[in-house]
Amino acid sequence: MIFDLPPLFGLFPLLLYVILAFKKGMHPVVNVAICVVVGAVMVQQPILGMGAIIAKAMGSFLALVGLIIMLGSGLGVVLRHTGVAEHIVYFFMKKIGVDSENKAIIATMVTSVALVALLGTLAGANAIIAPIVIPLVAAIGITPSVIAVIFQGAGQTGLFIGPFSPPMVTLMGITGLTYTQILFSAGLPLSIVMWIVTFFVAKRVQKSTSGVYSYSKDQLVIKENYQPSAETRRGTWAFLGCMALLVGYGILHKGGASYAVMVMLITSLATGLAGGLSLGKIFDSIMEGCGRLIWLFFIFLLFDPFLGFVDKSGAFAALGELLKPYMETSGKLGFTVFSSLVGIFGISGAAVAQAIMIDKLFRTLAEAMNISMYLWALIILVGHQLTSFAYPGADMIGEMGLAQSSDLKSMLKVGYAIIAASMVLVVAMTYIL
Repeated sequence: MIFDLPPLFGLFPLLLYVILAFKKGMHPVVNVAICVVVGAVMVQQPILGMGAIIAKAMGSFLALVGLIIMLGSGLGVVLRHTGVAEHIVYFFMKKIGVDSENKAIIATMVTSVALVALLGTLAGANAIIAPIVIPLVAAIGITPSVIAVIFQGAGQTGLFIGPFSPPMVTLMGITGLTYTQILFSAGLPLSIVMWIVTFFVAKRVQKSTSGVYSYSKDQLVIKENYQPSAETRRGTWAFLGCMALLVGYGILHKGGASYAVMVMLITSLATGLAGGLSLGKIFDSIMEGCGRLIWLFFIFLLFDPFLGFVDKSGAFAALGELLKPYMETSGKLGFTVFSSLVGIFGISGAAVAQAIMIDKLFRTLAEAMNISMYLWALIILVGHQLTSFAYPGADMIGEMGLAQSSDLKSMLKVGYAIIAASMVLVVAMTYIL
């Protein structure tokens, strides 16, 4: 450490990152870049040697997750250009039969969860869904506030059950557990809690905002006799069949994070070709989707050296030693509650990076207290995913924008209801897992 500072001072770049994350107008990439430079200076890493550090980060786990997210966005564009996305949305909405407020809420929840799980991206999936769903549910009188609540409250759970979503890939890498182990110990339990909370909060929001907020009449145009083209039908079957086969193979043979890259590429190609797109158009569509999230890839690329410098300072180990006596006194329950709340309220930024930070901060203590990997997976999932419900950040504002809602109060209502219910789940699971 520079000036022979105590190891705990190595946490300063992490603290700076959290502070800058809440600074208005601060671009996330700029935030991480500043913290990388500060971290490099603190551990006396030569600035001219940073090129080699970045080159090494290209092969890191975080960079791989960033690539998977971009490819998921690319697949989303292919689905839109082939009409497959529209076909899937209409299928769910018609099967449920949107003729009442309750059915409209459930149909929107199911559609959002399904597409988010398949694509592995919240904003990307809901951006595809929004222009199709809104006219259908608006005709029943569902308000923009309700759609925003559903898009985040229910939609985000798609990330907890999708086999190749960023949270799942990250948790498999951190814990060493398989997809099915994480699904049944963390993903599904948390999702069920969030579905229940979202449904009942959405009903209350509908009651309180009906007549206050509404969609404009020009958005109530519905395709009454929607019929997909032959190419769209072929593309849909190719998409669903390809995903089913590849996901099944991946689960059977324990395909890791790198396998997700091939799933996204093969599914994009199969769907595009079956849907009538040329190879050139397919790759243009993939690149269009990837281009929208290239900034996120750079964040993950820079996070590897950022966390590496903090680790090199000895800060994580020093913090663990400092907290150990308090954690041992509070016991297993105290540790699970504390680590979950620190993740939710104390660490902000890119969700996948949050998961890595929570693991680095508390993993040693978790092992010392005999916390099972199943419970650890749930703690990390709650800690890094529910931050978006605690503060009006990019995810919350983004879903409001897609739903054309300006009702922040309703978003915070569902957010804190979900956080409270999730903490009850964590407490209960402490005695089960």
